Amino acid sequence: MCDVCGCEDSVHTKETKIVDINQSLLKSNENAALANKKHFDEKGILALNLISSPGSGKTTLLEQTAEALKDDISMAVLEGDIETEIDAERIRKKGVPAVQLTTGGACHLESSLIHKGFHKLEHQLNNKKLDLLFIENVGNLVCPSFFELGEHIRVVLVSVPEGPDKPLKYPKAFKTSQVFIITKSDLVPHFDFDVESVKKAALSLNPSLKVFVLSAKTGEGLDEWFEFLKKEHLATDLHRLKKG
Repeated sequence: MCDVCGCEDSVHTKETKIVDINQSLLKSNENAALANKKHFDEKGILALNLISSPGSGKTTLLEQTAEALKDDISMAVLEGDIETEIDAERIRKKGVPAVQLTTGGACHLESSLIHKGFHKLEHQLNNKKLDLLFIENVGNLVCPSFFELGEHIRVVLVSVPEGPDKPLKYPKAFKTSQVFIITKSDLVPHFDFDVESVKKAALSLNPSLKVFVLSAKTGEGLDEWFEFLKKEHLATDLHRLKKG
């Protein structure tokens, strides 16, 4: 019998069970995310979760960030992918510690995997202080937006070749983020992509979004991104000192 309306339709019953299971999974993940964030806070680490479609340039942006900041700010990366260590190896070649998190088919990272990966990372760091922790999520604009990982800042990226409709098609990714980055801006002349219109669409969903327009090829906007990270790192340090 249906738990919702009392009818004999088994479809309703199955749907109710699915909803209950999903809510339970999300709640469990949320609790683990809070534990992750508390752990990061205790260690004075600023955690950023990068979400986007595949190929938007997350790893390339992290490579550029590593080259620019690694001598002044200690950083590490938890790399999420369905398979392979390709992206983690790219980060390691830049002299930054990285732990690959393979989901084996799942389209997003979860807090429990972040917990395990971070402990592996701590072992690599061998008590070295860490300032910035980047979490590169699995390439997907849907599922990662539902799963908090304990990050302080969620960054959603869209590349110019993906088209201008992503904010309106995937609103939750933008509503739950604090930063929006448009990547591959050097390709704007070759695509039907109006930067200001895309910004407007994203800000209509989340007026507090901080927006960057970047090109790893030309360097456009990268300095602003680096300065943002320095400022956020400094704020984290000051907060930790005040708590003392």
